[in-house]
This record gives sequence, C-alpha cells and structure tokens, in this order.
Amino acid sequence: MGIALAADDVTNRRLVRRALDLLYLGAGYAAGVFMVAIFAIMMIMSVGRQFAVNIPAGDDFASWCMAAMAFLGLAHTFKRGEMIRVGLLLERLRGRTKQVAEVVALGISTAFVLYFTRHAVQMTYDSWRFNDVAQGVVALPLWIPQLGFAGGLVILSIALIDEMISVVGGNRPSYEKGSPDETPDEFIERISQGGGG
Repeated sequence: MGIALAADDVTNRRLVRRALDLLYLGAGYAAGVFMVAIFAIMMIMSVGRQFAVNIPAGDDFASWCMAAMAFLGLAHTFKRGEMIRVGLLLERLRGRTKQVAEVVALGISTAFVLYFTRHAVQMTYDSWRFNDVAQGVVALPLWIPQLGFAGGLVILSIALIDEMISVVGGNRPSYEKGSPDETPDEFIERISQGGGG
C-alpha cells in the first residue's frame, strides 16, 4: 500500500510539474503572439498611410499588446534563466549557504511580485466592476487589455513560488546556468570562447 501511495505521489508531482511548465511555456507563446501583433499593427499603420488605410486606435492597441507581451513573457523568461539577475553575492557562495541565500532572494522577490500582483488583479477587477472604458477612439472595456498585465503577474507569482519550493527542497534553481561549481571568471571565460550562456 505504501508503494502504491508513493507511486501516486510521484505521478501527481509529474503532472503538476508538466502543467506548470506548460503554463509558463503557454505564457511565453502568448507573449510571442502579442509581439507579432505589435509588428502587424505597426506595419499596417506605416504602409497603410500610403493607401489611406488606418487602424482606429492603432497606437492604443499596440501599447496594450506591448504591456501584455512584456508581462506574459516574465515567467517563461525567469524559469529559463534569461531574466537579468544581479547575482554578485550569490555567485560567490557555495553549498548550504548559497541555498539559504537563494531562498531568501526568492522570498523577497516573491513578496514584491505578490504585492504588485494583488494590486494589478484588483485594478483589473475594478475596471470590470465599474465598466471602465478606454478614453481613445475605440471605447474598449479596460479590463480586457489589463488581463495581460494582471495575468502575466499572476503567472510570474506562481513561477516564483514554484521555484522557491523547489530550492527549499534542495534542488538547483532552474534559472541557474552553467555548472553549479563554476566561478564568475570561469563563466566569462566560457562565454568568451563561444560556450553557451
């Protein structure tokens, strides 16, 4: 019976891990779709001038797409180790000290992001509740473009909590690149010789 429970636990963990990874990847793809939308809007508006073609509130739509792209891409970027991190102190630590420092850094990051997430979700909810609309040419309900902003922060909050649980469990951070024993000087040397980042 204990073996069956352990097997179920491993299966459940794999399902949760797969679901979370798909969430981060899906948010990354959504950010990519918004980036393509920005390109399309800007090209239509630029080329359209020559043919008297205009997108009503095109600048508004491009800016909403920009916000959605930026925030929806955060979790995927974080989990892949592509987000800019200032790790001058953490890179010099080793072993248990490094793990504790990573947990503290993740805890502080998570607290800040959860604070912003709460207010972003509240703002989006208030926009929906009060039927707030854009002041531009197209009176679009504001909660629609705000979903990308709030949704991206919610997914980033999940990614940070996920990472903190993983590091507390003794795992190496998923965003950490290179060998865990590699010094900053060795990292720079490897990059300068054409090694992967």
